[in-house]
Amino acid sequence: MSRPVPTGVQWHKSSYSNGSGGECVEIATVRTSLLVRDSKNPDGPVLAVPRGEWAAFVSAVRHETV
Repeated sequence: MSRPVPTGVQWHKSSYSNGSGGECVEIATVRTSLLVRDSKNPDGPVLAVPRGEWAAFVSAVRHETV
């Protein structure tokens, strides 16, 4: 089931984004989750990831275990 993104969400572009339209994601923090979307398609689908799972994912990426 798809749910609408809450209004007033502040999106943040990845620090790895470049100015020439390279692949990039944006994230936003809501109460219990992080939202992820494609920066080139801001009206497209949004992935909601529980905060704990996002933290585990980021940790794994930082430690190159994924």
